[in-house]
Amino acid sequence: MSSREITNKDNEDIIRFNVADHIATITLNDPTSRNSLSRKMMGRMQELLDEIAASTDIHVVIIEATGPVFSSGHNLKEVISAHEDETVGDLLKQCCTMMQGVVTLPQPVIARIDGAVTAAGTQLVASCDLAYASANSKFATSGVNFGLFCSTPMVALSRNVAPKQAMEMLVSGDFIDAGRAMEIGLINAALPEGELDDHLQAMAKNIASKSPLVLKLGKSAFYKQLNMPLEEAYKFTSGVMQENIASEDGQEGMTAFKEKRAPVWRGK
Repeated sequence: MSSREITNKDNEDIIRFNVADHIATITLNDPTSRNSLSRKMMGRMQELLDEIAASTDIHVVIIEATGPVFSSGHNLKEVISAHEDETVGDLLKQCCTMMQGVVTLPQPVIARIDGAVTAAGTQLVASCDLAYASANSKFATSGVNFGLFCSTPMVALSRNVAPKQAMEMLVSGDFIDAGRAMEIGLINAALPEGELDDHLQAMAKNIASKSPLVLKLGKSAFYKQLNMPLEEAYKFTSGVMQENIASEDGQEGMTAFKEKRAPVWRGK
């Protein structure tokens, strides 16, 4: 069975993948396991991330899910089994590599949430560049309720929300609603269910209309400069700006603006 034929209990692809109009959509499709991040799920996700990173046709990525749970995080049966056969380190490494793959992907990644998100599922949302949720969605780092502090999800969470808000989620294990998730910066917006897809698609199409080279340069620079001292950050981003200005797309964008026409991006 090839990696593209990995299926769930209903004999459907465990992850659905589609590309249209420069927008790639990754759909977690294992609702019977609450879209848990199993080895198979993470392996398929990693393959897709690698494929997307090498694509010049894809400008933006959407991660969504089928069923009432976006993702419940790690598959606890696999965690128990991995502990017993002493491969839990490999399991955690696989997850951490995948999460970093989302952050370092050249293309911006948008999470679409319509339901519950827990533990490493919240980590996945926090790892995405943008996140939009329906108003009935809810989020938790619930591992503490089962004797497992969400230490690896904490990395992504604490890079999105203030320390005290992150710690409250981590030590309580309680759900917060979408409105609260927006207030603390975990998601960009909490939207009425009927407005979620229109809002998200409008954002995705907006991003997809930009130069893929400029998006790649900007996303990479954003994360690299975050923890730099101020002077170092300005020096680094000045270099990025120079590279951007000298690029074909940078020149095309400025020329098109001057000539009052739509730019034609070449990704160079």
